[in-house]
Amino acid sequence: MNREMMNQLVDKTIRVDRGGPESRLGKLLAVFEDYFVLLTESDGVVYYKTNHIRSITESSKDLMKFGLKVPEKFDYKTAENFVKLLEAVRFQWVKINRGGPESLEGVLSDVNNHFASLIVQEEVVRFSMKHVRNISYGLKVEKKDSDDNNDYENDYYEDDYE
Repeated sequence: MNREMMNQLVDKTIRVDRGGPESRLGKLLAVFEDYFVLLTESDGVVYYKTNHIRSITESSKDLMKFGLKVPEKFDYKTAENFVKLLEAVRFQWVKINRGGPESLEGVLSDVNNHFASLIVQEEVVRFSMKHVRNISYGLKVEKKDSDDNNDYENDYYEDDYE
């Protein structure tokens, strides 16, 4: 996906891909050299590598509903490129890829331009970087019930996926 085109969609609700296990609906938070940041209701912040994206859908009539409000001081990891982003989340619990047989969760232990290593129970799994489509590290926005809070704000927290 073209970075210039993606920058025009920042702060808008988009659908990444048309279907399949990697498809998600969310608010586009930022675009970087080779990845972008999407806030989703179910997965929290997901970092997508742009070279794996087949399509981006934006509703021309703003019909895609996104049920979260991004907190004013919402802080998430950023880096100039995807490898440096992974270096920033080393030793954290991550989920690589959203679904299918290549989806895996564990502690990110090593990263370089060629592979990423995940500690999964008693195993070390090495993912080829060219097959990593996206990653999340547990940062989510919690939806508040309107009965509990009259200001309708959302809180954010880091979830450890356990």
